[in-house]
Amino acid sequence: MPAKIIQPNSEPFKKVDLDPITLDIIESALRSARYEMDAVLYRTAMSPGIREQHDEFPMIASPGGKMVVGQFGSFIHGFNRDYDGTIEEGDLFLTSDPYSCAGAISHAPDWLVMRPVFLDGRLIAYAAMFGHMTDVGGKVPGSLPTDAAQIYEEGVVIPIVKIYKNDELQEDVLKVILHQCRMPQWNHSDFNALVAAVRLAEKRVLELCGRFGVDMIQSAMDELLERNRRAMLHLIQTSVGEDERVYFEDYVDDDGMGMGPYKMACTMWREGDLLVFDFDGTDPQSNSSINMFLNEEMFKMFVGVYMINIFDPQIMFNDGFYDHVDVRIPAGTLLKPLKPAALSSRTHALARIFDVLSGLLGQRNPDYMVAAGFSDSPHFMYSGYDKDGEWYQLYQIGFGGIPGRPAGDGPDGHSLWPSFTNVPNEFLEAYFPLRIDIYASIPDSGGPGLHRGGNGITIGYRALEPGEMSLHDDRWLTYPWGVVGGQPGRRSKKEIHRADGTKELLKPKVDHIKVEAGDLLLFHTWGGGGWGDPFERDPALVALEVDRGLVTMEGAKRYGVVLNADLSVDEGATTALREKMRAERGEIKLIDRGGEIEDLRAACKAETGLEPPSAPVFRKHVIKVLKERRESAGAAAE
Repeated sequence: MPAKIIQPNSEPFKKVDLDPITLDIIESALRSARYEMDAVLYRTAMSPGIREQHDEFPMIASPGGKMVVGQFGSFIHGFNRDYDGTIEEGDLFLTSDPYSCAGAISHAPDWLVMRPVFLDGRLIAYAAMFGHMTDVGGKVPGSLPTDAAQIYEEGVVIPIVKIYKNDELQEDVLKVILHQCRMPQWNHSDFNALVAAVRLAEKRVLELCGRFGVDMIQSAMDELLERNRRAMLHLIQTSVGEDERVYFEDYVDDDGMGMGPYKMACTMWREGDLLVFDFDGTDPQSNSSINMFLNEEMFKMFVGVYMINIFDPQIMFNDGFYDHVDVRIPAGTLLKPLKPAALSSRTHALARIFDVLSGLLGQRNPDYMVAAGFSDSPHFMYSGYDKDGEWYQLYQIGFGGIPGRPAGDGPDGHSLWPSFTNVPNEFLEAYFPLRIDIYASIPDSGGPGLHRGGNGITIGYRALEPGEMSLHDDRWLTYPWGVVGGQPGRRSKKEIHRADGTKELLKPKVDHIKVEAGDLLLFHTWGGGGWGDPFERDPALVALEVDRGLVTMEGAKRYGVVLNADLSVDEGATTALREKMRAERGEIKLIDRGGEIEDLRAACKAETGLEPPSAPVFRKHVIKVLKERRESAGAAAE
């Protein structure tokens, strides 16, 4: 039963004609309110993941539920469809259950708050925000257990609840939730920060209504959505051929339990004004926690952000174009698992979707294609009791190499998410029993190309107290592929150097790594793939990057560049080497994966030091669901 919106005032909004100046003022004011939401959160949250790293996403939506400003797209339509209660003035909702909100948030550590905004008895907007909690209980500190089989092992899962009714906090409900968490004071502070942010958004929307009138604000929201629809429709019509089917697949390397890789497959085509993405062919859901409950509206936003940034960055992205995109994800697959499948380590599949999008949208327009990049948010967690018996717990996201792009090189050591920032090393050393011994770019880790892929980074975490570490990473088996002649980036690696002198190569997804004071974890992230022919890169630029430590002397030869001892370019040797390498290379590849899956599996032990993952084994009931779906689809087609 869908949600029931209680509006004492049923008077419809009046359509108002807006001049361009007024529309721009309202648009800028809404954008400003969205960034103010961020600022309030950063200044009032306690956990470093939110306060320092900015692992949060705000939104202001129209009364129809479409995001007007924000970052992750709207979930309101799914919320209204799945929530069977009322939405009233004075309500504020809280949830962390992906299965209760159609995947609007994708694992239990993400806490989502949503506030319906009312004026004179009418719903005029929604304000929402979610942020990643450092811990929500469960079987491991950080609440991201690699070996979880069900979501119930991953900590407290909050259904959609009215945490505020009539603007009164339901304190007993909040106490029960916080009681499940290892760091309840952090969770409490972060919760209050989320609430403060959406209340600020509510205040700004009401102020705009007071300044311009509610009818003009509603008309402005409608026009901003319509403007986006028109612009995106033009991009869809001009960048995707009608009835031309394009296919691409990529992989999550393993599930943390010895099986993999898991295929993510998608076919794209256009039917008139409708752009279709069909994930049929994606592997069944995993038995571990790498599943991603992909919200269709979220994926539509990814499509819009990608197309806008590649084709026309001046377009303001919002939900206006959603009716022109159709997303089909079979239930029971890695991207739409059946409840109660575990979801906590979904970060690999979530981010790999951007590589899939690049592979799809770039095939018809190679000049706009982007290589595979840092399509992940690898997690590092460290916890235990310090010398004073106090519990400490760190959750941090690692950064790596952004892909080479048509516009230029990929940045070194950056996050997948543009708004994320690094937790300062000084902060880590001040508040946690560890020391950062190394923080450096990994030379040659970015794929060579006309535009180089960004380098990954090495972080050396020196433990100062006994404790446990957890790692969640990927791209250790498959390469971050290069495009239109660009070469793949270097893969990831994790190792620990013990205080007793021994060394240990670590698996990419593992919990309960025991460490003692003096142990050093080396966290090597991967580089981005290269874009374009590396033999066309300016040799002087290669020499400059060697001087800066981003490329080595030997690595320069991958661009066909020979340098003298003083780092000047040997022009004659460079010309000769490039001619030789071009002849040996042959035809330029559109996509260079660094080898097919079976080749990578066969070479895995020799190249990585780790045993290759075995082929995935799927649960019988999942296979049954997928088989019945295919049979039903086949019967319908006949």
